[in-house]
Amino acid sequence: MLRHTTSLLVSLALSAGAAFAQEETAALDSQYTDADGDLVADAPTEAADLKDPGTLVFAYTPVEDPAIYEDIWEPFISHLEEVTGKDVQFFAVQSNSAEVEAMRSGRLHIAGFSTGPTPFAVNLAGAVPFAIMGADDGQFGYKLQIYTQADSDIKEVPDLAGKRVAHTSPTSNSGNLAPRALFPDLGVVPDEDYEVVYSGSHDQSMLGVVAGDYDAAPVASEVVDRMAERGLYDPAEVRIVWESDPFPTTSYAYAHDLTPELKEKIEEAFFSFDFAGTALGEEFTGVSKFIPITYKDQWKVIRQIQKANGVEYTPAGLAAE
Repeated sequence: MLRHTTSLLVSLALSAGAAFAQEETAALDSQYTDADGDLVADAPTEAADLKDPGTLVFAYTPVEDPAIYEDIWEPFISHLEEVTGKDVQFFAVQSNSAEVEAMRSGRLHIAGFSTGPTPFAVNLAGAVPFAIMGADDGQFGYKLQIYTQADSDIKEVPDLAGKRVAHTSPTSNSGNLAPRALFPDLGVVPDEDYEVVYSGSHDQSMLGVVAGDYDAAPVASEVVDRMAERGLYDPAEVRIVWESDPFPTTSYAYAHDLTPELKEKIEEAFFSFDFAGTALGEEFTGVSKFIPITYKDQWKVIRQIQKANGVEYTPAGLAAE
């Protein structure tokens, strides 16, 4: 379970209804099963249906410049190749939908899925989350932050009323779903009290605030922190209006139909990778290793937020992005 949960999230969990408090059942696509109740797709029971590809395809979440992240992930990919004994290809995805579809179609074997799209990957593509970036003490997560211009008249959340506010995409947790679930208790209702404009990504939202295209934007702290470190914007030009306690960050998952031996090797590669002195460690500050997680436990609060927003894990729901 998440160790950091705000009182707002507790209220949200309670208001989601007694049915959610009972034992959850999987919302998996009809092609998958969940016999053990862990809410993720079971591995195929027939050996002939298990996959052991000669080349593993790995993807990271959609970002502004995929070429940069291919270089950043190179040390880990080399480690993954060494541990698994297989070639590994980095696959640059352009959208969350494309990433989920790639795993669903069998073209993607290992992937980092953003927080909000993770349940779509689990239910539509048979993704099995097993790891997350964390610190030596086991802590992990990111914050939902509201940014505005440094000289803006927006001082508190209710000041968003009447403004033009950038959300990222419909399936994004911190960029859309969490604001819709949490902001009403803070004094504003998205789409009613302020105009929602979808930017397409956290990067675009932040750059739009800096440029004055948007009055404000809810974004993921981990993304804007990395943008600042790369010099993509001047922190002096913006100001944080409000921030939450941490949510789980990107999940790392493999396809459900890989052989047990390959899954074991993939997990070994993740959990034995040392971030220190690598481009990955420099990019993702504050983390030092991959730590084990389960979708059932660590993504419970995200499923509650999505339930409060009426999200359905269907191709149409994902396409709405």
